[in-house]
Amino acid sequence: MTSYAPLKRRASLYDGWRSISISLYMTLVGYGVLVAIPVISSARVRLLGFSEVEVGRLSSADLGGLTVGAIIASLGMAKTNRRVLVFIGAVLAILANAYCTRTTDYQAMLFLRMLAGIGSGIYTSVAVANLGATNNPARAYNLMLFAFAFSQAFELQVLPRLSMNGIYYAFIGSYLFGLLGLKWIPAGADAEQLDAEFDDGNILSEHRHVPASIIWLCLLAIFLTYVNIGAYWTYIELAALEANIDGELIGRLLVWGALCSVLGCLLATLISNRFGLVRPLLLAIFAMTLAVALPGLGMDTFRTGISVLSFNLLWIFIDVYQMAFVANADHSGTFAALIPSAQGLGQIVGPNLAASMIADASGYDGVFLMCAAFALLGLITYLVVYLRLQAILPALVDAS
Repeated sequence: MTSYAPLKRRASLYDGWRSISISLYMTLVGYGVLVAIPVISSARVRLLGFSEVEVGRLSSADLGGLTVGAIIASLGMAKTNRRVLVFIGAVLAILANAYCTRTTDYQAMLFLRMLAGIGSGIYTSVAVANLGATNNPARAYNLMLFAFAFSQAFELQVLPRLSMNGIYYAFIGSYLFGLLGLKWIPAGADAEQLDAEFDDGNILSEHRHVPASIIWLCLLAIFLTYVNIGAYWTYIELAALEANIDGELIGRLLVWGALCSVLGCLLATLISNRFGLVRPLLLAIFAMTLAVALPGLGMDTFRTGISVLSFNLLWIFIDVYQMAFVANADHSGTFAALIPSAQGLGQIVGPNLAASMIADASGYDGVFLMCAAFALLGLITYLVVYLRLQAILPALVDAS
């Protein structure tokens, strides 16, 4: 069986253990709200009295702010001191979460959650770009998602025990702690590492000539897969409770599902070393399409359990490949910094579409079938990327 080695880069200041460690920590904090969406959605209904439609809008504001913040970070990534970007992002997130402890007004919360998301987007994008600038981005992102799986299990176990304000204080403390490692963040781009430049709409690198349109297609596919992820993850717990599935069992399933993500990371590493990135990605998204469609065919304990466990395993598995593929194609960090933007934009659209469907009485069955449709669109987009790369750059198809 053919093995596919990573495309090598020069070692850079981003490969130091301090830079990698603080970047890993920052991604866990920045994506913390994403991980906790089911818990937060339930808490807002149970503790604050928001409707199911309103929690969908609040989730979209939170994760939509991530998109705006990521775009801001991407625009300033090449010229702005990255430590300054991280500080600004952390301060915005801290202040917005602090004010959330003082109000339960829906309109005010929408604004504050958008502000918190913008701060989180700036903060997270720097971390994601720094990991993508390492010598082996696939390994760096796999480490990130491996740590993410444990963080997810921890959050889903601990946060339900907290009050709503307690959840906000946990986020505030996480950002404050991260500022202690601010000096570990490289201040700017490593000139010797930036071997990718724009030229007539293409990305040029020492390894290959990659059309920028291909990378934009990959970002579009990430957006499409995250419409599915955002809608599914926001409403799966509420849908299960409406279907009279035991709430305690659902809580355990969410935690077990997070641990399945660990298996997803391990499988992603083993499989990419033998088959590259693109082929396993196509198969994983196809499996994701089936997993999220399953509760749309009728919810019971068995189907919900299979769906939640499969979703968590495949979510992480897919993200390893998506993020590493973009970083392999672009060393500058410009496109890697836009990954959280594509994810956040998907999670504006996903929960909002789901909330609108629920408001129109389409029911949760329709929501999960919509999730499957967007996963399938992501699959089709990646298939287009695969066919184009096979024709013009097969070496990148085989890269791990």
